[in-house]
Amino acid sequence: MKRFSVPYFLWSLVFIIFPLILVLVYAFNGIKSMDLSQFEFSLVHLERFMEPLYIKILARSVWLSLVSTILCLLIGYPCAYFISKMPARKGGLMILLFVIPMWMNFLLRTYAWTTILGRRGFINSMLALIGLGPFEIMYTEGAILLGMVYNFLPFMVLPIYSVLLKMDKSLIEAAKDLGANDRQVFFKVTLPLSMPGITSGLMLVFIPGLSTFVISSILGGNKYYLVGNLIEQQFRLTGNWGFGSAIALVLMVILFIFLALFRLWEKKSGLPDRRMKRRKRYEKAH
Repeated sequence: MKRFSVPYFLWSLVFIIFPLILVLVYAFNGIKSMDLSQFEFSLVHLERFMEPLYIKILARSVWLSLVSTILCLLIGYPCAYFISKMPARKGGLMILLFVIPMWMNFLLRTYAWTTILGRRGFINSMLALIGLGPFEIMYTEGAILLGMVYNFLPFMVLPIYSVLLKMDKSLIEAAKDLGANDRQVFFKVTLPLSMPGITSGLMLVFIPGLSTFVISSILGGNKYYLVGNLIEQQFRLTGNWGFGSAIALVLMVILFIFLALFRLWEKKSGLPDRRMKRRKRYEKAH
């Protein structure tokens, strides 16, 4: 088995570990140079990121990512739940409708919203028929949020749907046999058992949402900068790799913190223990 893990280890070394080391080196290099032979340990890039302007950009990024994650959960869970209750053929078709847009290029999917949200776009054209508008929807935080929810919603629906589909239906039957109504079955059995899918969906939406830059560039214009835009600017335009690496390092630390909080919440909720207790009660009842 160890032999089969060698290619993965080499892949991780070249494309994960080595780039992370480069980010660390550039982040703590006080010399504004891409030549790593000139290294001088310094916190100047991290100190610069502590300026109010960049803290505001970071706060906006975290806020939009959190809101988009919550909206994806509120929309995605009911969708996944009702699809999981459908017959296999219809459920597969509905999931396919969520997956098909992902086959299209991410950039094209986002650009399509400019024709929908524009001043002469589809939404304003429909509102004009009833004498409303036109409204300035493009280049707002709402447009960015809408683009994030649209692009990341499948990442919430698919893991929840997968967990609900594989759920042991005998536990639901046992709860109903013991007198639980539909509401109690959902909150006491279905929802707790679907927590692994919810946790995966939260991470799959929050992480790309925090680092996105394409959506904010297209739908937000130059009015609303996010952390992803700031990093892209440092590497692609200004050439300040040190500052860009420092921002990326801070972003990774924030993501690790949220990841640890997700794991801690999942551990403290005691979901595996509760699942085992329910299974034992069901076995005793039968």
